[in-house]
Amino acid sequence: MPGTTHTVRDVMTHAVVTVSPDTAFKDIVRSLHEGRVSALPVVDGSGRVIGVVSEADLLPKEEFHDADPDRRTQARRLADLAKAGSVSARDLMTSPALTVAPEAPLARAARTMARGRVKRLPVVDGDGRPVGIVSRADLLKVFLRDDAEIAGRIRREVVAFLFPGAESDVAVDVTDGVVRLRGRIRDRSLVPVAARLARAVEGVVDVRFELDPPVDDAS
Repeated sequence: MPGTTHTVRDVMTHAVVTVSPDTAFKDIVRSLHEGRVSALPVVDGSGRVIGVVSEADLLPKEEFHDADPDRRTQARRLADLAKAGSVSARDLMTSPALTVAPEAPLARAARTMARGRVKRLPVVDGDGRPVGIVSRADLLKVFLRDDAEIAGRIRREVVAFLFPGAESDVAVDVTDGVVRLRGRIRDRSLVPVAARLARAVEGVVDVRFELDPPVDDAS
């Protein structure tokens, strides 16, 4: 049976810097700078995440501080203009916040980031309280996995699982995360299954097959 995949808990940053809805603009900037992050969770009095304030939320203050936007810009960028006049996290934050659970698979976190067009997500427990932060860079850590480690997992979790007793017929090579399965697979209907399982192994960049012809077709 294929092994368990990594979860958000395995890659997230556990230290979380948060701000309250009443945190002032300059204090938000200071927290971003000192924490070397691009966004901060905003938590209520119970410690639950209610929003996220990011560099993008703060930039309109600089963009419009000495500008008098025309009517077209005003109509097109009402939200940004409102943030340009805001002085606390309450009015600057994006709410509700996109969050993810620590037990969520990395693929779910990646989909949430992509669909929400955000660079990081607060990781929250069952009560909505932050327990970490996961970023795009954190999700990409799985691609740093050693080729030999990937090959070992493919042998154990794909080849031995799909082809028990015939593992010696299928060789596994991995170079820069690209998996090559070589040899003889007697039941070709299992090839798409093998490809899907191999791609699910974290760190795999691509899966390719170099298969011998079926025994019946061999000359």
